[in-house]
Amino acid sequence: MERYDVVIVGGGPAGLSCALTLASAKGHFEWGENRKYLVIDNDSSDLLKAQLYNVPGLPQGILGREALENLRKQAQSYGNVEIVKGRVVKVEGEYKNFKVITEEDKEYLGDIVVFATGFHEFNIECEGVEVIENKRSPRPGKVQLKVDEDNKIREGLYAAGLIAGVSTMYACAAGSGVQVACNIQALWAGKNVVVHDVPKDKQ
Repeated sequence: MERYDVVIVGGGPAGLSCALTLASAKGHFEWGENRKYLVIDNDSSDLLKAQLYNVPGLPQGILGREALENLRKQAQSYGNVEIVKGRVVKVEGEYKNFKVITEEDKEYLGDIVVFATGFHEFNIECEGVEVIENKRSPRPGKVQLKVDEDNKIREGLYAAGLIAGVSTMYACAAGSGVQVACNIQALWAGKNVVVHDVPKDKQ
């Protein structure tokens, strides 16, 4: 059974932005080398039905499906992100020893798990997860997970995007995924870090 440094459950803006930020540490920091990341996606992101006009940095009118595909390619360009199809039903274990199980009977091992599943429902069996009413949803009946100020549920277990309670906007979800990645990288580095690139002629 293959082991990953981080397993991300959900392949929408939050999950893919988290994966992209984690992956981008490669080539910048020693602690970012030789790490592997997995995104498990059940192909149900609301973005698949959207057209985007008010997202910073994206072309106006881009289809959500196209934006997601671009984000997938961007994350995978680092060579350390794997994206698989599947629906996660159970997460068991603890920090540095999680097992993620799908309804297709596939199992993946991970040191850290990030839930980025959206706010419609949360049916994944996992110890220590508390599902509450989503505080920022414009519609009733949506859910989020109870997290601390670092989007942590418990040690090694995080939530990102709408399931962490951010507003239902692409930029908010993506930013939440990025912040969770930064929190994880700070854990590895032992201090707060960010990954920045500059043009070669400015180095």
